[in-house]
Formats: sequence, C-alpha cells, structure tokens
Amino acid sequence: MAVSNLVVDDTATDAAAMSSGSSFYLAMRILPAAQRDAMYQVYAFCRAVDDIADGDRPRAERAAALEAWRADIDACYAGTPRASLAALTRHIHTFGLKREDFHAMIDGMAMDAAADICAPDEATLDLYCDRVASAAGRLSVRIFGMEEEPGRQLAHHLGRALQLTNILRDIDEDAAIHRCYLPRELLAREGIAVSSPAAIVDDPSLPRVCMTLAERAKEHFAAADAIMDTAPRAQVKAPRIMSGVYRCLLDRTLDRGFDIPRTRVKKPRARLLWIVARYALF
Repeated sequence: MAVSNLVVDDTATDAAAMSSGSSFYLAMRILPAAQRDAMYQVYAFCRAVDDIADGDRPRAERAAALEAWRADIDACYAGTPRASLAALTRHIHTFGLKREDFHAMIDGMAMDAAADICAPDEATLDLYCDRVASAAGRLSVRIFGMEEEPGRQLAHHLGRALQLTNILRDIDEDAAIHRCYLPRELLAREGIAVSSPAAIVDDPSLPRVCMTLAERAKEHFAAADAIMDTAPRAQVKAPRIMSGVYRCLLDRTLDRGFDIPRTRVKKPRARLLWIVARYALF
C-alpha cells in the first residue's frame, strides 16, 4: 500500500479491521471510542507495512517503501505528519506510544521483504516474533492503559503465543510462498534437512517439530493468562478475546494434526462470538 494513498479516517480503519478477520474487529469494538480509534490507527499502520512486506514488488522497492514508513513515523514524532497520519499522531501523544515499537514492526516486515525466510535459528525466530507481534502488543497495552512492566510482559508472551499459532496454522500457505518459520534447531533434532520450505513441510518427521513449537505457544498463553489474571479487568478485555480466539485456533490446529494431507484451519465463528460475549459482557 503506497504511503501517500493511505487514508486512515474512521471509516477506512473500521473497514480495514473488518476485512482483517472478525476476531480483531470484534475484540476492538468493545473498547471505549478513543481506545478503539487508536487501535484502528495502529492496525492501519500494521496492515500497511505488512502489505508491503508480502507484496510482489521487487525487494528493493519493498525495502524503500518500508523506509518511507520509518520516515513517516519519525515525522509523526516530530510533529510534522502527513495529513493522513494526523489521527495516528494524536494517539501517539495521547497514549504515549513508543517510536521504537513502530520501528520494530517495520524491522520485522523488513525481514520478510529482504529474503524468503527458511528455517531461521531460534534467536532469529524469537526476534522476528518480537518485531512482528510483540511490538504491536507493546503499542496496544499502552492504549489499554496497562502499567509499564505488566504490559510489556503481556505483550512479550501473548505476541509470541499468537505468532507461533499463526506459524503452525499456516505452514503450508507459507511454504507456497517459499517461507518456513520453523526453527532450524528443532528441524535438525528430528533429522529434517533444511533444503526448501516445500521439502520441510512434506517431511514425515514434521509433526514432532510442530508439537514442540505448540507446547512453547501454550507456555506463552499460560504466562499471558497469569498476567491478565492480576490486571484490572477493563484493561485486558481485548487481549483476553484475542488470546481466547487464538488458543481456539491452536487447539483446532492440533486437532487437525500435522500429517499430510493437512486442511486449512478456519476461525470458528460461533466459538468466536461466545468468546467475545464472555469477556465483553461478564
């Protein structure tokens, strides 16, 4: 998405959130108006840089577009934003959003734009999860009004839980675009050669790698739950909904299994609505 064409008014962000999938949209709809709009503005940013990273333009053009976003974020903090980023700038100052978290998100997208990721080492995978997921979480918890350290810890654990769930759910879709985010150490432990994403996801030993990563995601979900259990309810309604939805997705992914053939795991709409009602109303 070209930066100059990004229009982040209320209608555009609402529509973008709806098109992203109902879990995010419904989770954010329960927030008070100011928080909701702030989340939609942050989401519009995340969506824009993600679209650049996953686009089909030459890599050099994608890198340049991401760097243009970095300059745009800096302009927001300098008080000279593009007109289309005026609302985001207002929320940056209202909620004390950190520049480094926006930059971290851009850095994560740059990892995807620079090369097709295939079997990163554990440290690189964790860095990727921090940048593309936990950084967005750090922006979000400030909007939710959480205290600094519990908020950072929640962003750390819930961001990784959600991203690992996405990786496990989307292994075939990622392989189709020449990507594989499963860590090379786990692959090596099971004797899986790091040759190509397609070969990795077809290996009969893949389920053991995925189950190990799933246990790691469960640990992060549990750590996030423990943090949310001690936080004021109003501050964690939205993250509880996201956690509930993604934990359901993880469970469905595990129920499907990782043996070939694998079917696409979809969000269970009825279960999603129940999760939203549980945390929004009770």
